[in-house]
Amino acid sequence: MRPSRRQFIQASSVAAAAYTVAGCAGPRAPEATAPATDVPAVIAALQPFPGTAAPISDEERLGRIEKARRLMTEQGLGAVILEPSTSLSYFAGVRWGLSERPFLLVIPAKGELAYVCPAFEEERAREITRFTDDIRVWQEDEDWGAVIAGILRDRGVAGGKIGFEERVRFFVAEGVRAAAPGAEIVLATPVTAGCRMYKSPAEIALMQRASDITIEAYKAAFTTFREGMTQVELGRHIRAAFDALGGASGGALISFGEYTAFPHGSITPQALKEGDVVLVDGGCNVEGYQSDITRTTVFGTPTARQTEIWNLEKAAQAAGFAAARVGAPCEAVDAAARKVITDAGFGPDYKVPGLPHRTGHGIGMDGHEWTNFVRGNTTPLAPGMCFSNEPTIVIYGEFGIRLEDCLYMTEDGPKYFSEPSPAVDRPFHT
Repeated sequence: MRPSRRQFIQASSVAAAAYTVAGCAGPRAPEATAPATDVPAVIAALQPFPGTAAPISDEERLGRIEKARRLMTEQGLGAVILEPSTSLSYFAGVRWGLSERPFLLVIPAKGELAYVCPAFEEERAREITRFTDDIRVWQEDEDWGAVIAGILRDRGVAGGKIGFEERVRFFVAEGVRAAAPGAEIVLATPVTAGCRMYKSPAEIALMQRASDITIEAYKAAFTTFREGMTQVELGRHIRAAFDALGGASGGALISFGEYTAFPHGSITPQALKEGDVVLVDGGCNVEGYQSDITRTTVFGTPTARQTEIWNLEKAAQAAGFAAARVGAPCEAVDAAARKVITDAGFGPDYKVPGLPHRTGHGIGMDGHEWTNFVRGNTTPLAPGMCFSNEPTIVIYGEFGIRLEDCLYMTEDGPKYFSEPSPAVDRPFHT
């Protein structure tokens, strides 16, 4: 589970350390933003993770565009419009910053793709765009909405349904609505999610590498625990480990003691002491694809209570995994994990002490994306879908336990990207 930007910013002012997040690209702890100093030898000795990561090919991106066209036809959409986002990168391999000057990609159900950008940016746009030479520009004193409307007219869809990716800003949709009053503006989620929910072998491979790097970074950083260590110090170690191993934008949310019960962390500064539960939740990205792993352990000797709740959490995670079968509804995973926790006397439902949130979220290019392991979600599980499995147990005033490993669906059922923790005092297998 990933923290919000607002929570991270709050932490920076109170804990004198900045939590930052690059959209949904992955978490960073407050400590991860500060330069690493006095890096322990075990982390300084890390080398780049072996092997290579093959980026997504243009051939695969073209296949994605064709699938999007098929889904547009099924949904009755004449075109889909994207702003800079992970969806723009997913379909076109283009990264561009957001500003008050719209930069857009129009994918029509039929016909050539087209970009819209400010005229003074045209040469840069031509350097990085692909799959079309149709780049239409607008001057600072012109109506960019009219440029988009012109593309829709040229593709013969100005009077039909136009799908907007869900992260397109409101003023952009309104600009198109004003310039093309005959168009019906709708969400393009059935198209974008309909493509992105199902990962290809190439995407799975990138996510596997990101997960492998995350485990190695954690292993190194966990050896540096010491009495009095702050979140800032541990976060620096984790960030330095990701940097050494090659995990881009790597970092983690970190909590000690009673603050591990806060699912997205606390703004209270914390120092590690004997007997504290330690929760580390984070990841990195490889070629734009995310990992998300949580490990919870105890600094020192676990108490009977800590061990009991840790084992209950492990049983809940295992029950969720066992319920993840091809064709089963997503909600079945949440129900299975939640039942273990409520049968032990917690809850019920989303009440605390207990499990106050969904059991898992989709993951891919965004740390959170479609779809979720949550009650009411009847979407059937299918090969290629990827999720976190993280049924947290929250006990405010004591501690919280979260074990999070991401899985991907195959024809034969779920497979983990990372091996779950074996025991409260053994967060890793080796």
